[in-house]
Amino acid sequence: MKKHLLAAVSAAAFLSTGAAFASDGPLKVGVLATLEGTYTVLGEDGVRGLKTAMAVKGEKAGGRDIELIIQSTDASPDSAVRGARKLVEQDKVDIVIGPLSGSEGIAIRDYSKTQPQVTFLNGISGAQETTYVTPSDNFFRFNTDGAQWSAGLGDYVFNEKGWKSVATIGEDYSFIYTQVFGFALEFCQAGGEITERFWVPLGTKDFGSIIASLPDDVDAIYLGLGGGDAVNFLNQYQQAGGDANLIGGSIMVDGTVLNSKGDAKNALIGTPSAGPQADTWDDANWKAYVKAYQDAFPPDQRFPSPSLLATGYYNATTAAMTCLDEVGGDLSDGHAKFRACLSNLELDAPNGKITLDGNRQAIGANFVSEVAEQEDGTLVTKLVAIKDNVPQTLGIDPEVFAKIGLPSRETPECKASY
Repeated sequence: MKKHLLAAVSAAAFLSTGAAFASDGPLKVGVLATLEGTYTVLGEDGVRGLKTAMAVKGEKAGGRDIELIIQSTDASPDSAVRGARKLVEQDKVDIVIGPLSGSEGIAIRDYSKTQPQVTFLNGISGAQETTYVTPSDNFFRFNTDGAQWSAGLGDYVFNEKGWKSVATIGEDYSFIYTQVFGFALEFCQAGGEITERFWVPLGTKDFGSIIASLPDDVDAIYLGLGGGDAVNFLNQYQQAGGDANLIGGSIMVDGTVLNSKGDAKNALIGTPSAGPQADTWDDANWKAYVKAYQDAFPPDQRFPSPSLLATGYYNATTAAMTCLDEVGGDLSDGHAKFRACLSNLELDAPNGKITLDGNRQAIGANFVSEVAEQEDGTLVTKLVAIKDNVPQTLGIDPEVFAKIGLPSRETPECKASY
Protein backbone atom coordinates (compact mmCIF):
# COMPACT_ATOMS: atom_id res chain seq x y z
CA MET A 1 0.00 0.00 0.00
CA LYS A 2 1.40 3.40 -0.91
CA LYS A 3 2.08 6.09 1.67
CA HIS A 4 -0.46 8.55 0.22
CA LEU A 5 -3.22 5.99 0.81
CA LEU A 6 -2.16 5.56 4.43
CA ALA A 7 -3.04 9.17 5.14
CA ALA A 8 -6.67 8.34 4.47
CA VAL A 9 -6.72 5.41 6.83
CA SER A 10 -7.38 6.25 10.48
CA ALA A 11 -4.75 4.87 12.86
CA ALA A 12 -3.32 2.39 10.31
CA ALA A 13 -1.17 -0.33 11.80
CA PHE A 14 1.30 -2.74 10.30
CA LEU A 15 0.33 -6.33 11.06
CA SER A 16 3.04 -8.50 12.52
CA THR A 17 3.01 -10.68 9.37
CA GLY A 18 4.12 -7.62 7.42
CA ALA A 19 1.66 -8.57 4.66
CA ALA A 20 -1.07 -5.98 5.10
CA PHE A 21 -2.33 -2.95 6.96
CA ALA A 22 -5.51 -2.79 9.04
CA SER A 23 -7.65 0.29 9.47
CA ASP A 24 -10.01 -1.11 12.06
CA GLY A 25 -9.97 -3.46 14.99
CA PRO A 26 -7.79 -3.19 18.06
CA LEU A 27 -4.05 -2.68 18.22
CA LYS A 28 -2.60 -5.89 19.63
CA VAL A 29 -0.13 -5.46 22.49
CA GLY A 30 1.51 -8.43 24.16
CA VAL A 31 2.68 -8.21 27.78
CA LEU A 32 5.33 -10.36 29.47
CA ALA A 33 5.13 -10.39 33.28
CA THR A 34 6.41 -12.72 36.02
CA LEU A 35 3.14 -14.14 37.29
CA GLU A 36 4.71 -17.40 38.48
CA GLY A 37 7.45 -18.20 40.99
CA THR A 38 9.49 -16.06 43.38
CA TYR A 39 8.74 -12.79 41.61
CA THR A 40 4.97 -13.27 41.21
CA VAL A 41 4.07 -10.32 43.42
CA LEU A 42 6.45 -8.13 41.38
CA GLY A 43 4.83 -9.14 38.11
CA GLU A 44 1.36 -8.50 39.45
CA ASP A 45 2.24 -4.92 40.29
CA GLY A 46 3.97 -4.50 36.95
CA VAL A 47 0.66 -5.32 35.27
CA ARG A 48 -1.09 -2.83 37.55
CA GLY A 49 1.33 -0.15 36.39
CA LEU A 50 0.63 -0.95 32.75
CA LYS A 51 -3.13 -0.85 33.31
CA THR A 52 -2.78 2.46 35.19
CA ALA A 53 -1.04 3.97 32.14
CA MET A 54 -3.83 2.73 29.90
CA ALA A 55 -6.45 4.24 32.19
CA VAL A 56 -4.64 7.59 32.23
CA LYS A 57 -4.42 7.51 28.42
CA GLY A 58 -8.09 6.59 27.97
CA GLU A 59 -7.52 2.98 26.85
CA LYS A 60 -6.74 4.06 23.26
CA ALA A 61 -3.62 4.91 21.27
CA GLY A 62 -3.41 6.38 17.81
CA GLY A 63 -7.19 6.41 17.70
CA ARG A 64 -7.51 2.64 18.16
CA ASP A 65 -8.57 0.41 21.00
CA ILE A 66 -5.83 -1.72 22.53
CA GLU A 67 -6.20 -5.46 22.89
CA LEU A 68 -3.93 -6.66 25.71
CA ILE A 69 -2.66 -10.22 25.70
CA ILE A 70 -0.87 -10.95 28.98
CA GLN A 71 1.61 -13.82 29.03
CA SER A 72 2.95 -15.20 32.29
CA THR A 73 6.64 -16.00 32.85
CA ASP A 74 8.60 -17.32 35.85
CA ALA A 75 11.68 -15.03 35.66
CA SER A 76 13.68 -17.57 33.62
CA PRO A 77 15.00 -16.72 30.14
CA ASP A 78 13.38 -19.83 28.66
CA SER A 79 9.94 -18.91 29.96
CA ALA A 80 10.31 -15.37 28.64
CA VAL A 81 11.24 -16.55 25.14
CA ARG A 82 8.43 -19.12 25.11
CA GLY A 83 6.02 -16.38 26.11
CA ALA A 84 7.32 -13.97 23.50
CA ARG A 85 7.13 -16.59 20.76
CA LYS A 86 3.51 -17.25 21.66
CA LEU A 87 2.66 -13.53 21.62
CA VAL A 88 4.49 -12.77 18.37
CA GLU A 89 4.14 -15.93 16.32
CA GLN A 90 0.69 -17.13 17.41
CA ASP A 91 -1.16 -14.06 18.68
CA LYS A 92 0.44 -11.80 16.03
CA VAL A 93 0.92 -8.82 18.33
CA ASP A 94 2.26 -5.52 16.99
CA ILE A 95 4.10 -4.50 20.17
CA VAL A 96 5.53 -6.41 23.14
CA ILE A 97 5.92 -4.77 26.57
CA GLY A 98 8.15 -6.67 29.01
CA PRO A 99 9.89 -8.54 30.51
CA LEU A 100 10.45 -7.96 34.23
CA SER A 101 13.53 -9.90 35.31
CA GLY A 102 17.15 -9.29 34.31
CA SER A 103 18.09 -12.48 32.48
CA GLU A 104 14.68 -12.48 30.80
CA GLY A 105 15.56 -9.10 29.34
CA ILE A 106 18.79 -10.35 27.77
CA ALA A 107 16.90 -13.26 26.20
CA ILE A 108 14.13 -11.02 24.85
CA ARG A 109 16.70 -8.61 23.40
CA ASP A 110 18.14 -11.53 21.42
CA TYR A 111 14.70 -12.80 20.38
CA SER A 112 13.69 -9.30 19.23
CA LYS A 113 16.46 -9.41 16.63
CA THR A 114 14.68 -12.32 14.93
CA GLN A 115 11.36 -10.41 14.79
CA PRO A 116 12.13 -7.04 13.15
CA GLN A 117 8.45 -6.43 12.35
CA VAL A 118 7.59 -6.12 16.08
CA THR A 119 8.61 -3.32 18.46
CA PHE A 120 9.68 -4.40 21.95
CA LEU A 121 9.60 -2.09 24.98
CA ASN A 122 11.25 -3.42 28.12
CA GLY A 123 8.99 -3.77 31.14
CA ILE A 124 11.45 -3.21 34.01
CA SER A 125 14.23 -5.81 33.58
CA GLY A 126 17.49 -4.21 34.71
CA ALA A 127 20.54 -6.25 33.65
CA GLN A 128 23.22 -3.97 32.23
CA GLU A 129 24.05 -6.34 29.39
CA THR A 130 20.58 -6.06 27.83
CA THR A 131 21.30 -2.75 26.11
CA TYR A 132 25.03 -2.25 26.74
CA VAL A 133 26.12 -5.31 24.75
CA THR A 134 24.92 -5.95 21.15
CA PRO A 135 21.76 -3.84 21.51
CA SER A 136 18.73 -4.59 19.35
CA ASP A 137 17.39 -1.97 16.94
CA ASN A 138 13.77 -2.78 17.87
CA PHE A 139 14.22 -3.07 21.66
CA PHE A 140 13.72 0.08 23.76
CA ARG A 141 14.30 0.40 27.52
CA PHE A 142 12.68 3.37 29.29
CA ASN A 143 14.02 2.30 32.69
CA THR A 144 17.55 2.76 33.95
CA ASP A 145 19.45 -0.45 34.72
CA GLY A 146 20.42 -2.00 38.05
CA ALA A 147 23.79 -0.26 38.19
CA GLN A 148 22.19 3.11 37.49
CA TRP A 149 19.75 2.27 40.33
CA SER A 150 22.76 2.11 42.67
CA ALA A 151 23.97 5.63 41.85
CA GLY A 152 24.52 7.66 45.01
CA LEU A 153 24.26 4.72 47.42
CA GLY A 154 27.95 3.86 47.76
CA ASP A 155 28.89 7.45 48.55
CA TYR A 156 26.01 7.77 51.00
CA VAL A 157 26.78 4.71 53.11
CA PHE A 158 30.53 5.44 53.15
CA ASN A 159 30.47 9.19 53.76
CA GLU A 160 27.19 9.71 55.64
CA LYS A 161 26.73 6.40 57.45
CA GLY A 162 30.43 5.89 58.02
CA TRP A 163 30.31 2.23 56.95
CA LYS A 164 33.72 1.29 55.57
CA SER A 165 33.45 -2.50 55.13
CA VAL A 166 30.57 -4.48 53.67
CA ALA A 167 29.69 -8.07 52.76
CA THR A 168 27.07 -8.70 50.08
CA ILE A 169 24.36 -11.33 49.58
CA GLY A 170 22.69 -11.54 46.20
CA GLU A 171 20.57 -13.71 43.97
CA ASP A 172 22.85 -15.44 41.48
CA TYR A 173 21.80 -13.89 38.18
CA SER A 174 22.36 -10.93 35.88
CA PHE A 175 20.23 -8.21 37.50
CA ILE A 176 21.74 -8.58 40.95
CA TYR A 177 25.22 -8.77 39.43
CA THR A 178 24.36 -5.39 37.87
CA GLN A 179 23.10 -3.96 41.17
CA VAL A 180 26.21 -5.01 43.09
CA PHE A 181 28.36 -3.75 40.19
CA GLY A 182 26.96 -0.23 40.51
CA PHE A 183 27.16 -0.21 44.31
CA ALA A 184 30.72 -1.60 44.36
CA LEU A 185 32.09 0.88 41.83
CA GLU A 186 30.97 3.86 43.88
CA PHE A 187 31.54 2.41 47.36
CA CYS A 188 35.05 1.15 46.59
CA GLN A 189 36.12 4.38 44.89
CA ALA A 190 34.93 6.24 48.00
CA GLY A 191 37.35 4.10 50.04
CA GLY A 192 35.12 1.19 51.07
CA GLU A 193 35.98 -2.51 51.16
CA ILE A 194 33.79 -5.45 50.13
CA THR A 195 35.11 -8.38 52.12
CA GLU A 196 32.92 -11.24 50.83
CA ARG A 197 30.24 -11.79 48.20
CA PHE A 198 27.64 -14.51 48.77
CA TRP A 199 25.38 -15.76 45.94
CA VAL A 200 22.18 -17.77 46.29
CA PRO A 201 19.91 -19.33 43.64
CA LEU A 202 16.78 -17.43 42.68
CA GLY A 203 13.95 -19.01 44.66
CA THR A 204 16.00 -19.93 47.74
CA LYS A 205 13.84 -21.11 50.64
CA ASP A 206 16.47 -21.89 53.29
CA PHE A 207 19.03 -19.18 54.08
CA GLY A 208 20.32 -20.88 57.23
CA SER A 209 23.81 -21.72 55.96
CA ILE A 210 24.28 -18.24 54.45
CA ILE A 211 23.16 -16.49 57.64
CA ALA A 212 25.54 -18.65 59.67
CA SER A 213 28.40 -17.70 57.33
CA LEU A 214 27.87 -13.95 57.49
CA PRO A 215 30.93 -12.15 58.86
CA ASP A 216 30.53 -10.20 62.10
CA ASP A 217 33.51 -7.93 61.49
CA VAL A 218 31.93 -5.76 58.77
CA ASP A 219 30.02 -2.51 59.18
CA ALA A 220 27.01 -3.60 57.13
CA ILE A 221 25.47 -6.32 54.95
CA TYR A 222 24.23 -5.48 51.45
CA LEU A 223 21.09 -7.44 50.49
CA GLY A 224 20.50 -8.05 46.80
CA LEU A 225 17.27 -10.04 47.17
CA GLY A 226 13.68 -9.56 46.10
CA GLY A 227 10.19 -11.01 46.22
CA GLY A 228 9.82 -14.27 48.14
CA ASP A 229 13.59 -14.53 48.61
CA ALA A 230 13.71 -11.20 50.43
CA VAL A 231 10.84 -12.15 52.75
CA ASN A 232 12.30 -15.60 53.47
CA PHE A 233 15.69 -14.10 54.31
CA LEU A 234 14.23 -11.47 56.63
CA ASN A 235 12.15 -14.03 58.52
CA GLN A 236 15.09 -16.37 59.00
CA TYR A 237 17.56 -13.58 59.78
CA GLN A 238 15.28 -12.22 62.49
CA GLN A 239 14.78 -15.71 63.95
CA ALA A 240 18.56 -16.12 64.06
CA GLY A 241 18.90 -12.89 66.03
CA GLY A 242 20.64 -10.98 63.25
CA ASP A 243 21.18 -7.32 64.07
CA ALA A 244 23.75 -6.04 61.55
CA ASN A 245 23.39 -2.77 59.70
CA LEU A 246 21.65 -3.50 56.41
CA ILE A 247 21.95 -1.92 52.96
CA GLY A 248 19.13 -2.65 50.56
CA GLY A 249 19.26 -3.45 46.90
CA SER A 250 16.45 -1.70 45.02
CA ILE A 251 13.95 -4.59 45.08
CA MET A 252 14.90 -5.51 48.67
CA VAL A 253 13.23 -2.33 49.95
CA ASP A 254 10.57 -1.96 47.27
CA GLY A 255 6.88 -1.88 48.17
CA THR A 256 6.59 -5.54 47.18
CA VAL A 257 8.67 -6.35 50.31
CA LEU A 258 7.75 -3.42 52.56
CA ASN A 259 4.07 -4.36 52.28
CA SER A 260 4.57 -8.09 52.83
CA LYS A 261 2.80 -9.89 55.69
CA GLY A 262 4.46 -10.33 59.08
CA ASP A 263 6.85 -8.28 61.18
CA ALA A 264 10.19 -9.43 59.74
CA LYS A 265 10.15 -6.51 57.29
CA ASN A 266 10.53 -4.16 60.28
CA ALA A 267 14.21 -5.17 60.33
CA LEU A 268 14.53 -2.92 57.28
CA ILE A 269 13.57 0.30 59.12
CA GLY A 270 16.46 2.72 58.69
CA THR A 271 18.00 0.71 55.83
CA PRO A 272 19.58 2.92 53.15
CA SER A 273 19.02 2.04 49.53
CA ALA A 274 18.72 3.58 46.08
CA GLY A 275 16.58 3.05 43.04
CA PRO A 276 14.44 4.66 40.34
CA GLN A 277 11.92 6.16 42.77
CA ALA A 278 11.25 7.14 46.39
CA ASP A 279 7.80 6.84 47.94
CA THR A 280 7.90 10.18 49.76
CA TRP A 281 9.08 12.35 46.86
CA ASP A 282 7.17 15.64 47.09
CA ASP A 283 6.70 16.14 43.34
CA ALA A 284 3.44 16.96 41.59
CA ASN A 285 3.87 14.42 38.78
CA TRP A 286 4.77 11.69 41.25
CA LYS A 287 1.75 12.46 43.44
CA ALA A 288 -0.58 12.48 40.42
CA TYR A 289 0.76 9.10 39.34
CA VAL A 290 0.33 7.61 42.81
CA LYS A 291 -3.28 8.82 42.87
CA ALA A 292 -3.94 7.40 39.39
CA TYR A 293 -2.58 4.03 40.55
CA GLN A 294 -4.69 4.15 43.70
CA ASP A 295 -7.81 5.12 41.76
CA ALA A 296 -7.32 2.31 39.25
CA PHE A 297 -7.63 -0.53 41.79
CA PRO A 298 -9.50 -1.19 45.05
CA PRO A 299 -7.27 -0.85 48.14
CA ASP A 300 -7.29 -4.61 48.77
CA GLN A 301 -6.04 -5.29 45.23
CA ARG A 302 -2.96 -3.04 45.20
CA PHE A 303 -0.20 -1.61 47.38
CA PRO A 304 -0.65 1.73 49.16
CA SER A 305 1.82 3.20 46.64
CA PRO A 306 3.08 1.78 43.33
CA SER A 307 6.20 -0.36 43.42
CA LEU A 308 9.12 0.35 41.11
CA LEU A 309 7.88 -2.59 39.01
CA ALA A 310 4.58 -0.79 38.45
CA THR A 311 6.44 2.40 37.56
CA GLY A 312 8.62 0.63 34.99
CA TYR A 313 5.66 -0.90 33.17
CA TYR A 314 3.75 2.37 33.50
CA ASN A 315 6.56 4.31 31.82
CA ALA A 316 7.05 1.78 29.02
CA THR A 317 3.31 1.77 28.29
CA THR A 318 3.09 5.55 28.46
CA ALA A 319 6.01 5.87 26.01
CA ALA A 320 4.35 3.46 23.58
CA MET A 321 0.96 5.16 23.76
CA THR A 322 2.48 8.64 23.51
CA CYS A 323 4.32 7.76 20.32
CA LEU A 324 1.37 5.90 18.83
CA ASP A 325 -0.65 9.08 19.32
CA GLU A 326 2.19 11.16 17.90
CA VAL A 327 2.33 9.15 14.65
CA GLY A 328 -1.43 8.62 14.40
CA GLY A 329 -1.04 4.89 14.85
CA ASP A 330 1.13 4.58 11.73
CA LEU A 331 3.24 1.43 12.06
CA SER A 332 4.15 1.24 8.38
CA ASP A 333 7.66 0.79 6.98
CA GLY A 334 8.68 -1.50 9.81
CA HIS A 335 7.33 0.86 12.48
CA ALA A 336 9.77 3.52 11.23
CA LYS A 337 7.91 6.61 12.48
CA PHE A 338 6.93 4.96 15.74
CA ARG A 339 10.49 3.89 16.52
CA ALA A 340 11.89 7.29 15.57
CA CYS A 341 9.48 8.85 18.06
CA LEU A 342 10.52 6.42 20.79
CA SER A 343 14.21 7.05 20.13
CA ASN A 344 13.82 10.81 20.48
CA LEU A 345 11.14 10.94 23.16
CA GLU A 346 11.71 12.93 26.33
CA LEU A 347 9.35 11.13 28.64
CA ASP A 348 7.93 13.30 31.40
CA ALA A 349 7.72 10.30 33.72
CA PRO A 350 6.42 10.36 37.30
CA ASN A 351 9.94 9.54 38.52
CA GLY A 352 11.62 12.28 36.49
CA LYS A 353 12.58 13.05 32.90
CA ILE A 354 13.74 10.05 30.88
CA THR A 355 15.60 10.14 27.57
CA LEU A 356 17.25 7.34 25.60
CA ASP A 357 20.89 7.05 24.57
CA GLY A 358 22.17 5.67 21.27
CA ASN A 359 21.51 2.10 22.42
CA ARG A 360 17.89 2.98 23.26
CA GLN A 361 18.75 2.78 26.97
CA ALA A 362 17.25 5.14 29.53
CA ILE A 363 19.11 8.05 31.09
CA GLY A 364 17.26 9.27 34.15
CA ALA A 365 17.18 10.27 37.80
CA ASN A 366 18.10 8.00 40.69
CA PHE A 367 16.84 8.28 44.26
CA VAL A 368 18.79 7.58 47.45
CA SER A 369 16.42 6.71 50.28
CA GLU A 370 16.01 5.12 53.70
CA VAL A 371 13.21 2.86 54.87
CA ALA A 372 10.96 4.71 57.33
CA GLU A 373 7.86 3.86 59.31
CA GLN A 374 4.84 6.13 58.87
CA GLU A 375 2.31 7.05 61.54
CA ASP A 376 -0.07 4.34 60.36
CA GLY A 377 2.65 1.71 60.73
CA THR A 378 3.31 1.20 57.02
CA LEU A 379 6.85 1.28 55.68
CA VAL A 380 8.03 3.53 52.86
CA THR A 381 11.24 4.59 51.16
CA LYS A 382 11.96 8.10 52.43
CA LEU A 383 13.84 10.34 50.01
CA VAL A 384 17.37 11.35 50.99
CA ALA A 385 18.86 12.67 47.74
CA ILE A 386 18.38 12.65 43.97
CA LYS A 387 21.04 12.13 41.31
CA ASP A 388 19.88 13.51 37.96
CA ASN A 389 20.62 12.27 34.45
CA VAL A 390 22.50 9.11 35.38
CA PRO A 391 23.91 7.46 32.21
CA GLN A 392 24.57 3.76 31.79
CA THR A 393 28.32 4.34 32.17
CA LEU A 394 27.68 6.04 35.53
CA GLY A 395 29.70 9.16 34.69
CA ILE A 396 32.87 7.11 34.11
CA ASP A 397 34.78 7.65 30.86
CA PRO A 398 33.19 5.15 28.41
CA GLU A 399 36.56 3.62 27.45
CA VAL A 400 37.48 3.15 31.11
CA PHE A 401 34.02 1.77 31.88
CA ALA A 402 34.29 -0.81 29.07
CA LYS A 403 37.57 -2.12 30.49
CA ILE A 404 35.99 -2.84 33.90
CA GLY A 405 34.09 -5.74 32.35
CA LEU A 406 30.50 -6.90 32.46
CA PRO A 407 28.81 -7.42 35.84
CA SER A 408 29.40 -10.90 37.27
CA ARG A 409 29.96 -12.65 40.59
CA GLU A 410 33.41 -11.06 40.93
CA THR A 411 33.21 -8.06 38.59
CA PRO A 412 33.95 -5.34 39.39
CA GLU A 413 36.98 -5.77 41.55
CA CYS A 414 36.81 -3.53 44.60
CA LYS A 415 39.36 -0.83 43.71
CA ALA A 416 39.94 2.75 44.80
CA SER A 417 40.39 3.77 41.16
CA TYR A 418 39.44 2.34 37.80
